[in-house]
Amino acid sequence: MITKENIEQYIDKIPPAPKVVQETVKLLQQGELVRAANVAKEDLALSSYLRNLVNKPIYGFTNEIKDIGQIFGILGVSRSLQTVYNYLLNILSPDNWEFFKLTKSNFEMFQAELSTSWSKILEYLNVEDKEIESAVTLLPASIVVCEALFKEHKKDVELIRATKDMDLNIILQRLSGYSLFDICEMIAQKWEMDLKIIKLVKASSGKEIDIEEEILEYAKWMHLLLFYILSKPHCIEAGLNDFLEFNVEFIEDIYEEFSKVMGLE
Repeated sequence: MITKENIEQYIDKIPPAPKVVQETVKLLQQGELVRAANVAKEDLALSSYLRNLVNKPIYGFTNEIKDIGQIFGILGVSRSLQTVYNYLLNILSPDNWEFFKLTKSNFEMFQAELSTSWSKILEYLNVEDKEIESAVTLLPASIVVCEALFKEHKKDVELIRATKDMDLNIILQRLSGYSLFDICEMIAQKWEMDLKIIKLVKASSGKEIDIEEEILEYAKWMHLLLFYILSKPHCIEAGLNDFLEFNVEFIEDIYEEFSKVMGLE
């Protein structure tokens, strides 16, 4: 069995952000884009990560961008904050994945796909909220935690999957009593994120709908986005698609809009 203590112990191992990163996050939360960029330059690892990430084809920049100030300027406050949270995940993610068929590189691509698509959705919805923008980072964070948990209980997971047709989220609940979205909540608390983010991410499971109407609306878009990204071939190959039970009724009123925003029509 995986206990809550096992999960909390692993989350407690998440290293605190380096001081430069902490200061960068603080300044971005205050909307101090220029000062945040100047501080971020002091951390060579963070600077390198930012350059490598934003110059990936998915971001669509035709010329290589090297200056951190320019990177933050292009991304804006909300997306810059989201990207720094993704950097924290980069520190946390394993060099060698054992349970999920992932590498550090394609995990970064998975993060980038989620981030850029979520930003596109929020732009369409005319939402400018740094916390809402950063909420999507919690799912990759919880997958990192699940990698560690499932790796240590690999035989148990494989035995359950061999005898019963269950998705990984149900298996996680059977082994621990907690879902992927419960782990998201624990990480959000660890990172001292706003309560509305916890509500949003938990509601994005498609099962918790007794929340404020505005947050519920965001949760529908996130639920559909998670299903869309996790259903891509490389996520299926990695085994990530087994995490989310798609709730068609939950998102049916926004499906056509989502298809337009994602360019699926």
